[in-house]
Amino acid sequence: MGPGNVVASASDSAAGPGPDYARLALREPGSIGAVARLARAGALDGWLGRLLPDIPGVALVAVGGLGRRECTPHGDLDLILVHTGVPGIDELAASLWYPIWDARMGLDHSTRTVAESLDAAHDDVKVALGLLDARHIAGDPALSGQLSRAAVDQWRRTARRQLLRLRELVEERHAAHGELAYLLEGDLKEAAGGLRDVGVLRGIGVAGVADALPPQVRAAATRLLDVRDALHVSIGRRNDRLRAQERLQVAELLGLADGDALLRRIGLDARTVSWSLTDAWRSVQRWNAAATRGGDTRAREAVAVRRPIARDVVAADGEIVLARAAVGPHPDPSLSLRVAAAAAQHQMPIARATLEWLARFCPPLPTPWPASARTALLTLLGAGTGLVTAWEACDRFGLTSAWLPQWTRLRGTPQHHPVHRFTLDRHLVQAAANASTWSREVARPDLLVLGALLHDVGKGLPGDHSEVGAELAREIATEIGLPPADVDTIAALVRYHLVLPDTATRRDLDDPATINHVAKLVGDTGTLELLQMLARSDAQATGPAAWSGWKSKLIDDLCTRVRKVLGGGQLPEPTLPDPALLAGPLPVVQVADDWVALAAHDRVGLLAAVAGCLATHKLEIVAAGTSTIGERAIIECAVNNRYGTAPDRELLAADLRRVGLDQLGLPRRLGSGRKPVTGAEPRVIWGEATGATLLELRATDSPGLLFRVTSALAELGVDVRTARVSTLGADVVDAFYLVGDIDRPAVETAVLAAV
Repeated sequence: MGPGNVVASASDSAAGPGPDYARLALREPGSIGAVARLARAGALDGWLGRLLPDIPGVALVAVGGLGRRECTPHGDLDLILVHTGVPGIDELAASLWYPIWDARMGLDHSTRTVAESLDAAHDDVKVALGLLDARHIAGDPALSGQLSRAAVDQWRRTARRQLLRLRELVEERHAAHGELAYLLEGDLKEAAGGLRDVGVLRGIGVAGVADALPPQVRAAATRLLDVRDALHVSIGRRNDRLRAQERLQVAELLGLADGDALLRRIGLDARTVSWSLTDAWRSVQRWNAAATRGGDTRAREAVAVRRPIARDVVAADGEIVLARAAVGPHPDPSLSLRVAAAAAQHQMPIARATLEWLARFCPPLPTPWPASARTALLTLLGAGTGLVTAWEACDRFGLTSAWLPQWTRLRGTPQHHPVHRFTLDRHLVQAAANASTWSREVARPDLLVLGALLHDVGKGLPGDHSEVGAELAREIATEIGLPPADVDTIAALVRYHLVLPDTATRRDLDDPATINHVAKLVGDTGTLELLQMLARSDAQATGPAAWSGWKSKLIDDLCTRVRKVLGGGQLPEPTLPDPALLAGPLPVVQVADDWVALAAHDRVGLLAAVAGCLATHKLEIVAAGTSTIGERAIIECAVNNRYGTAPDRELLAADLRRVGLDQLGLPRRLGSGRKPVTGAEPRVIWGEATGATLLELRATDSPGLLFRVTSALAELGVDVRTARVSTLGADVVDAFYLVGDIDRPAVETAVLAAV
């Protein structure tokens, strides 16, 4: 049979019911799971097999999802037409590819000899990794087998070089796509811990370096594939990024309660994959080191030396393992905690075999804990950066939930506020790690790190998470075996962990009522210093938007004043602004890339004019404070450029001077064109202050919001003595101290209308 007849036969096969059947098998709604993926692969195998005539020296090979029989409802096909130099191969290839395109399927194809395929794999690690999934579809099975065996053999022979390059590509991809475990809208394939990493683990396993796909990783990969199936079915097309608007339908297709349950499952599976990949890379590193040493027996023996680093714990080959004496029929219940503490302190990974043994044989802790377990936990929490790695490793094998049964509910819980970069459990661990940085600033560093670990333990339960969490923290601290006084302190830290940041950013710190209220809640200077450092640790673990020099200054100022009251002294004098703002003729203007200040004659509407001026320069007010000293009003604002470029300082300074002189006209459109309000409805909360009425506005942020609100107040003739403005991700919490007779209903109506 000549090449011309080959093409005709392929076209005749394509004209049959094959493409329609393949499309149906691929896109039938509800076709989710391993069985459905195998069915799609079988349907495609049959259809593609009919497209290729039986010609010696030609074979059709699948790689990618079809090669692994993991066909998604709207996936692409990755095919190689392998040949031995058969005449008319290009025409034959076209007769294969066109029916696939006609069926409107994505196609990544190549036409190569075995030698050409191996050359491509030698030069491109992605091609080499893909060939490991090569599977015969049609044609000459001997040729397909030859390619498959040669690809695996070449991968193993060149693994040292290929894995080094592969790791570089993986790190680049992770940097571009982030960590799937902590993303609210992550890419199921490309993000760290996603399906692409499962393929990397498969490649490491084929190289013979490690058992890179243990059962828990295979199970996690299967569930991630199920999520991707459901996503494709839900949106009716190929897309691997799960967006917020798609979560609920995907969750329903998978039989999950809601979008949060879906995010939690994805996150925990992604963390399993990520940890396994990190562990596999360590195996690769040891394997490379052993290959480099070659036959040097003394070098191999040096690496095998076991070095004691703690009771029952030794270091061997760069990992933490159990001492031989610790492996017995009746292990110490505190052993797993002591292993974790040693790993965190020495910043060394715990060997997988050790984690598996501890998870299987370490007995539960009694209540209350023995002193050795309590000491080990506090040592672990105080280890700084080493805590995160050690805790994550123990969490992968269920040890953390064995220590703290309450931890099970927290694992993988998503946090939807945009300022949060981590899931709830990861945030708590990061806060504890951060808290160790401030351990020298407090008298009880042990209570600081434990309070940091537990400060949000009440989230996800009905009621105020601080109040609910305080009782849970009290239970945990009692189970751990802390004395009653320390239990009370831990409960207070959890109950009041938001008092300092909320008060500092939302209240007038020159108001004695504010300071006395905080002093009454805190009770003593020891608790105050713990809360101060906990606020720092919490904010820095939350994300960049939750902490700033401005916020730090306000909290420190608040603590100085409260400490004075707790010590029995008088309130300190109000903190004065920069002396440059208090001297010289008005107006005084200061401009930096992220900070502006104006001193001008006080007048109603001055704050609105400043906010409007900044809005015209496309600057968002992240935080702001105002004060009045005599006839001089001082407004200081921390700002961000809405589009990421620094403002024109000279032009901005000139406009602020015009504001100070009441000479700047603002465009009428500035108060219009607002973003639609999303999320919860805006809310006004009224309060009392010394000599003023407190108005607190909680709303979704939008360009020009502060200008609109302060303009509404100015139009009513309301004088703003002090303002505290805070932008928290997509939300704002703005506090205004209003002086004079205030018509609350009219003011509230005007403010809400402005929002």
